[in-house]
Amino acid sequence: MEKRAISNRTLKRLPLYLGYLKGMPEGEVNVSATSIAERLGLNEVQVRKDLALASSGGRPKVGYVRRALIEDLEKFLRYDALDRAVLVGTGYLGHALLCYQGFARRGLEIVAGFDADPAHHGREICGKPVLKMDQLADTCERMQVRIGIITVPDYAAQQVCDQLVEAGVLAIWNFAPIRLNAPERVLVQNEGIESSLAVLSTRLAERLEAEVVAKTDRAAEEGNA
Repeated sequence: MEKRAISNRTLKRLPLYLGYLKGMPEGEVNVSATSIAERLGLNEVQVRKDLALASSGGRPKVGYVRRALIEDLEKFLRYDALDRAVLVGTGYLGHALLCYQGFARRGLEIVAGFDADPAHHGREICGKPVLKMDQLADTCERMQVRIGIITVPDYAAQQVCDQLVEAGVLAIWNFAPIRLNAPERVLVQNEGIESSLAVLSTRLAERLEAEVVAKTDRAAEEGNA
């Protein structure tokens, strides 16, 4: 089917649907947008619209054939393709990403890691070689790498971004806590780990405070009883 325009929010929901579908018992042949919405706590209308972007297999009162819907979602998300990537910065986070096996199932192959620290050169991390930065451009050209992953400290991220752009990558996945300047032709996806943690911590503090207030109110009511 022809792929229509899709928002980033929808793109982030589609893997949730896919994970739910794959986790269903094999004996369940059909699945409805209603059941997906109920299980994931999402709006049913939104789920129907999302699935319609990726698949035309839905039928009234029947829903989707589960295996066919899985295939449609994987194709739409390009899990059936294979994009090569390089990762720059092989510290704790970079090491974890190099070792994460789930990327291959989602159409991403990290072919090598790169680091400015000579102490890391020549080693392997989960079977991936760690190379010198001056090997970046040649590796990207030779292996037709289109994605660069940045896991360096913020002060080094822009320089690494520039090097990846010069090496010919078309998309950058940035884990450094800084906004990067890149040409319009290069896609940049920023993963705000620190900002996400700030939201999580603040919401947790609010919930804990609310629980304390609720307990205080209950104690006061019991004391007045």
